[in-house]
This record gives sequence, structure tokens and C-alpha cells, in this order.
Amino acid sequence: MTGQLAAVYIRVSTEDQAKFGISLIAQQEALENYCKALGFEVYKIYKDEGKSGKDLTHRPAMQEMLKDAELHKFGAIFIYKLDRFSRSLMDLITTIEKLRGLGIDFVSLQDKIETTSASGKLMFHVISAFAEFERNVTSERTKFTMSKKARDGNIVSRAPFGYKIFDKKLILAENSFIVPEIYHNFINNSISLTQLSKKYGLSVNGLKKVLSNKTYLGKIKFNGEATQGSHQPLISEELFNKVQEKLRNI
Repeated sequence: MTGQLAAVYIRVSTEDQAKFGISLIAQQEALENYCKALGFEVYKIYKDEGKSGKDLTHRPAMQEMLKDAELHKFGAIFIYKLDRFSRSLMDLITTIEKLRGLGIDFVSLQDKIETTSASGKLMFHVISAFAEFERNVTSERTKFTMSKKARDGNIVSRAPFGYKIFDKKLILAENSFIVPEIYHNFINNSISLTQLSKKYGLSVNGLKKVLSNKTYLGKIKFNGEATQGSHQPLISEELFNKVQEKLRNI
């Protein structure tokens, strides 16, 4: 692979072009000159015309360029401005990190950001730090919200066997009577997990999940903690504990 080959990516939507006048031709000319000034030869011009910058997946030229990047057809990608590449900071950082892993540099003309020099790499690390901060804040907010739902007794995942979700609440399903039947059959009979699973049309792993799920006690589990739920329990704690003891001894 020749390290001096570069891909040029240009994008414009009808709205952007009317408002800012940043046409495809203007972007292309500026980037071709910039490539030449930095000693790169243009491998190919990838054009997305009339495409939104909200995501990467619905832009044919972008997807073609990223596939060519994986094939190491060029050593750098030149863009006119960061928002031409993506308006999502997360998509931008993730994609640039992937490109760096492939050994491909990234250059944004207007933003003076590139990974071909020490100063450019430093600027990219600053942007990456902010993106990581945003990811952590979003994760913390999600965990807090889910934890609050669990403390309030509301379901935080899909309904387990024997229950269904109605109006965002966990209620008994038509087959709920089968759950205590499974527990009693397991604890009172000398039957293998394989035989029991076949009897109820479950996989062995599916059966184990039923036999160890604290949801049947009327509890909600989230982030390693079980709190009292607002739904109706299907088995007693005494029966649940007996089953867990037998499971440990299998």
C-alpha cells in the first residue's frame, strides 16, 4: 500500500448548500489542493449528495469509502469539515478510532484537525476525551433511571416465562400456572433437567433460568440487586430456596 494515497470525502445536503453555499465542487477543489500541499495523491473522490449528516449508514459513498479503508486502498481520508463527515460526535470518534486502528490518517481542512502530526493527534485526543465523558454521563443517567424503575417495582427488561408486560407493568400470562408446576416437579421428583426441559418445551438453559429467576418471588433484579416488585409472585421463598439448594447439588 502507498501511504501517500488519500481518499477525499465530500457531502452536502440541499438545505446546507442553499444556506451555506458549500457545494460539492467547492469542497472537492479545496480538498484536492490541500492533499497536494501535504504531499498526498488523491486515490478517489467519494461523494454523497443530498444526504443527511445524522448517521453514516444511509450514505452509499461513505460506506464504500469505509469498506475501501478496510482493504487499505489509501493511507488517509480528507474531509472539508467535521460536520461533513458526521454530525454525531460519537459516530465521528468511533469511526476515526477505527481508521487509526487500520493505520489510516484523518484530516479535516476547516477544523485544522488531523492525525498526521503530533499537534493534530493531541487535538483528536481532546475531542476523544469529551466523547468519552459524554458516553460516561449517558451511561450513568441510564443506570440511574433503570435503578429507579427497579426500586419502584417496575420491570426493567423483557418479561420472563409466565409473565407478560401490559401498560409497562409485569402481569401474569396465560401460562403462569406452569411455573410453580415446574418448581414442584423438580423438587419432588427424581427427574433430570433434560427430561424436565423436554416435558415443558424448554431448553436446558431456559429451564435453569426459570428455576433460578427471582422475579417469581415478586422481586425485580437490576445491577446485581433485587428489590421488591409490584407484580404478583408465583412461588414462595421457601420453595425457591429448596430448588436453589438442589440445583447446587446437581
